[in-house]
Amino acid sequence: MTPAPTTVTPSSSAPLPSSSPVAPPAPGKVVVLDPGHNGGNASHPAEINRQVPAGRGQTKPCNTTGTSTNAGYPEHAFTFDVARRVGEALAAKGIRVVYTRQDDTGVGPCVDRRAAIGNEANADAVVSIHADGSTAAGANGFHVAYSSPPLNAAQGAPSLRLAEVLRDTMRTGGFSTSNYIGGNGLSARSDLAGLNLSTRPAALVECGNMRNAAEAARMTSPDGRQHYATAIAAAIEAYLAS
Repeated sequence: MTPAPTTVTPSSSAPLPSSSPVAPPAPGKVVVLDPGHNGGNASHPAEINRQVPAGRGQTKPCNTTGTSTNAGYPEHAFTFDVARRVGEALAAKGIRVVYTRQDDTGVGPCVDRRAAIGNEANADAVVSIHADGSTAAGANGFHVAYSSPPLNAAQGAPSLRLAEVLRDTMRTGGFSTSNYIGGNGLSARSDLAGLNLSTRPAALVECGNMRNAAEAARMTSPDGRQHYATAIAAAIEAYLAS
């Protein structure tokens, strides 16, 4: 069963600090956070390998298991934790947050359903959170993917702007751009279903390389995950206020 999207409302917890001050976003903004993969995917191969529409006439497996650090800390746990931290920060600012999955023990949702959640929410921004697993020697750094060539107006200037703000804010926050994929921290992609099928401004953040020892240490640390979340939340706030 596909988990229903969940929303977060502002709580009394203190918001995460932003790396730089931004104007408060206009009321009524909606952000969809899409933490990659899911904890139950590996035990349901038939379900996650089912082919689903991926845009541009392509099909892709429903979902994948994701990568992990060399010590076994899984991408699905990292993305879920970071997404929740980002969502709490945004909700504390009065932004409505919708998640594409509500736990880290389920299966999916499929990539086409994840895109549909953003579309149905009429999201002002959709941000997918992932981490890479390159085994290339010395591969490290983050990059932000966006749909190219765009298939609709939202995939054009709005999505590119979202990707650029995410890139710039993460770099300002102390993260290095990828030295092995993309260019200057950005990656134009035509093969990512979540971006291809989106009718809302959307971008996908590969936070770093889980196979790199230094980045793995940051990702497995609660303080490190907070660092990622602070930067991503600040970027989304800046985008919404622009």
